[in-house]
Amino acid sequence: MPRPLGELEDAVMTRVWQWNRPVTVREVLEDLQQERSIAYTTVMTVMDNLHQKGWVRREAEGRAYRYTAVSTRAAYSAALMNEAWSTSDNPAAALVAFFGMMSAEQRDALRDAFRIVGYDDGSAAEPAAEPVAEPVAEPPARSAPQPPAETPSAPPPAEGDSAGRGAEPGR
Repeated sequence: MPRPLGELEDAVMTRVWQWNRPVTVREVLEDLQQERSIAYTTVMTVMDNLHQKGWVRREAEGRAYRYTAVSTRAAYSAALMNEAWSTSDNPAAALVAFFGMMSAEQRDALRDAFRIVGYDDGSAAEPAAEPVAEPVAEPPARSAPQPPAETPSAPPPAEGDSAGRGAEPGR
């Protein structure tokens, strides 16, 4: 069952998702520092927490780790929507209320999504035999990490994260 990410977790994951490659704590720190004052150890703790929760996997590189998203932002958002909808005691009413809150752009995106999965106009028609949409993935359980949903498209940068200050303990 996915839980919404906290504000700082979301800020970190946004960068990991956008960059779509293995990242270091230092890279995320430097980008976050353009918006706010934040300590290396804070970012390191958040990334370690995301690893413990199963949102990122990490591989040691020298004294640092490189972190990679386990799932896409789209899959995360879909899992949150599914969780919210499935906990309703009246799913149809929840959907009606949700649709009532949608902007014109969101309604257009919903129509596009229905077409992609084989619903012509959002009616109760049968879905296509092979949906094109990406599957919704929940984060893996702590005890059983799973491989990432996507392979990073670019190799990691050559620079390390082992400048001697703020290196991760035990590395």
